[in-house]
Amino acid sequence: MDLFGDLPEPGAAAGKDAQKGPLLFDDLPPSSSADSGKEGSLLFDGLPPASSSDPASSATKQISSAGSQEKGQKRKSLEEEEEKNGREELVEKKVCKGSVGVLGLKGYVAERKGEREDMQDAHVILNDITEECRPLPSQITRVSYFAVFDGHGGVRASKFAAQNLHQNLIKKFPKGEVASVEKTVKRCLLDTFKHTDEEFLKQASSQKPAWKDGSTATCVLAVDNILYIANLGDSRAILCRYNEESQKHTALSLSKEHNPTQYEERMRIQKAGGNVRDGRVLGVLEVSRSIGDGQYKRCGVISVPDIKRCQLTHNDRFILIACDGLFKVFTPEEAVNFIVSCLEDKNIQMREGKLEADARYEAACNRLANKAVQRGSADNVTVMVVRIEH
Repeated sequence: MDLFGDLPEPGAAAGKDAQKGPLLFDDLPPSSSADSGKEGSLLFDGLPPASSSDPASSATKQISSAGSQEKGQKRKSLEEEEEKNGREELVEKKVCKGSVGVLGLKGYVAERKGEREDMQDAHVILNDITEECRPLPSQITRVSYFAVFDGHGGVRASKFAAQNLHQNLIKKFPKGEVASVEKTVKRCLLDTFKHTDEEFLKQASSQKPAWKDGSTATCVLAVDNILYIANLGDSRAILCRYNEESQKHTALSLSKEHNPTQYEERMRIQKAGGNVRDGRVLGVLEVSRSIGDGQYKRCGVISVPDIKRCQLTHNDRFILIACDGLFKVFTPEEAVNFIVSCLEDKNIQMREGKLEADARYEAACNRLANKAVQRGSADNVTVMVVRIEH
């Protein structure tokens, strides 16, 4: 099943020569051609080139027939008119598309210890890290970062990831101009996860006795209106999108879970010499990818995240990022509908000096976390909701 089958893929309509990076105007062809033999591509494919392959000869060649000269003038006049109309259309599209602007993002969180002895989850909300990432490629104007880490075997791996993963990400984020923002950001995320895992394992192995902590990681990196979702383990990111036809809110999964029972995950573990018993690696570890878990790395447990990309639209309402403690007792659809009902609740008490939107989203996070515990989730529960500001 394609997790993003119903999400608009920016630039997909531009044709086979479209660049792979997200386009600001996804109904326009890319500004550069994939054909290396051309110095650039035309904005309007239907128009002939501004100059012929032999401009000198065409400029000096005399027209032998008055009729052909008249046709040539008419053609030239028509081409100029089309080019003028094309330029006006381009400006109109830019105004229309650009008027949406970069959507604002603001995160809210609630956490509950549940029936566990201690809280092993960690989280990070960075609504705007644009300044920290400079110098940015010219096409990027805003960068945000949101993450939830679900620790197991201790709190050290989740805390380490919460403190260091975004710092490593900022250091590795593309500086200055790059050929493809999408490719560079994805490579940056892969390198960031690898580096953070290696740093923690180095510190963990130097202790006596060695730390055995591990952690899942679900991170949403927002580059303007493009979301990059990097995930390890069984926490999830869900997008709430309003469907205009059905007039209902839908839950779109943005992340892929990693459990040892999944075929590809189990095959990798077995190939590395490990095994899966009772749905767990060696009968113990419940996830097949994580940060930390040094004792399981030789058994096929890896720190390579799945990375998904999603372009935000004017119908998107919020992003839900939560650990499996929530999803053990809520389906994604139930969680999204629960949050929507909280946001629409007219009985939410407003505190003096607090914005109404902030109060509603804080209440939604707290109510959902409380409800998860009431439904019997024995695990730690962390609920993060990122409001999409229009």
